[in-house]
Amino acid sequence: MASHRDLPAGLANHLFRNTGSSSFTEFVGSYAAELLPRRDNVLATPIGDQVPHATTILAATFAGGVAMAGDRRATAGNIISQRDVEKVFRTDDYSCMGIAGTASTGIEMARLYRVELEHYEKMEGRTLSVAGKANRLATMIRGNLGMAMQGLVVVPLFAAYDPDRDGGRIFSYDVAGGPYERERFDAIGSGSIFARGSLKKLYREDASADDTVMMLIQGLYDAADDDSATGGPDLTRKIWPIVSVIDADGYRRLSDEQVGGYVEQMLEARMISPDGPIAPLR
Repeated sequence: MASHRDLPAGLANHLFRNTGSSSFTEFVGSYAAELLPRRDNVLATPIGDQVPHATTILAATFAGGVAMAGDRRATAGNIISQRDVEKVFRTDDYSCMGIAGTASTGIEMARLYRVELEHYEKMEGRTLSVAGKANRLATMIRGNLGMAMQGLVVVPLFAAYDPDRDGGRIFSYDVAGGPYERERFDAIGSGSIFARGSLKKLYREDASADDTVMMLIQGLYDAADDDSATGGPDLTRKIWPIVSVIDADGYRRLSDEQVGGYVEQMLEARMISPDGPIAPLR
């Protein structure tokens, strides 16, 4: 049978413009499935502990937006495999995702998801709603379920600015998809239990973007303090957490200089109070 590569150029272009779906992955799967990541391979033995894993991501809403931060450490078993891995990715002008779990699969998923959103916008002439973006990501996670059962688990955290609410929204997932919308804040990864406890203590409904970023930096530090797989700020190598902020002006990633300023301010305070700020009783 002739493939699309054997068709006349005019007919092939017509087919590509009229796929019947705005999904990029469905389009590629129909015409060149070999170009997509394989999710149906069965491994002889689980290899989850042998590949680098990303660890802690946390996000919190503030008045008019949402912020996300991730540490930079990747681990393979008890070994630090990389000290400066990036785990927070821009997915479009008003959203981002952070990854925990198998680092290579998570990075691949983040890149493909970004193309998925761009493809939809070009095909439909509009952007997906925030709920639509969250559901598209859930479908991609569900497609990785077979590999997740072999130990190659990817669990993202998705955050976006919603113009209909003039505020930020956060979605977390399990290995089968989800999604689950979280109010105010959430954390994923090996240090999430400690990060979430820190955020629960420090979160304020009326906090500014600046205060929220500082709260996330504090949460990552608390996670690194109790979880060996979460990396704290590396002062000698100048490796800082990745921090992104999304509001009505769009997505922006804070520079290393900006994040370094927050870290220095936090560490100066921790020299006096090593366990960090104390939440006031109300």
